[in-house]
Amino acid sequence: MPQVSKYPITQDVYNRIFEILFKTIADVKFPSEVKEFFDDFLTPTERIMLAKRLAIAVLLAKDYDYRSISKILRVSVSTVASVNVFYKYAGQGYHKVVKRILNEEKQEEFWQKIDDLLSDIVPPKGKNWYYWRKDREEQKRKRRKPF
Repeated sequence: MPQVSKYPITQDVYNRIFEILFKTIADVKFPSEVKEFFDDFLTPTERIMLAKRLAIAVLLAKDYDYRSISKILRVSVSTVASVNVFYKYAGQGYHKVVKRILNEEKQEEFWQKIDDLLSDIVPPKGKNWYYWRKDREEQKRKRRKPF
């Protein structure tokens, strides 16, 4: 668990440092920049901890049970329960982000199904059907996500 200094700071300083932090994160525009920032800003343990918390919230929204989440992400059931408490009873921050993630996944899945349906009708002209179908199946397998 990250250590916090035992020396208190004033409320003004507290507000200012979080204002800078939130503005900095909001100003980062591209996923590659976000990755670079978090790679430099957080320790590997902190990155994993934050990513697992978000993943737990997403899996809870998808109605996974505690044990399944615990096995998939290698976290304790009590960790899942504590994230669930924040997810259910805290502010709307978790809900907004998780809802956005789920909507993006649904859109991506929809367009992929359309592409698959159109591609399955007739392969491109001049292609060997056997190798083309084999290649399509391999692409589908690669796109499949763990959860």
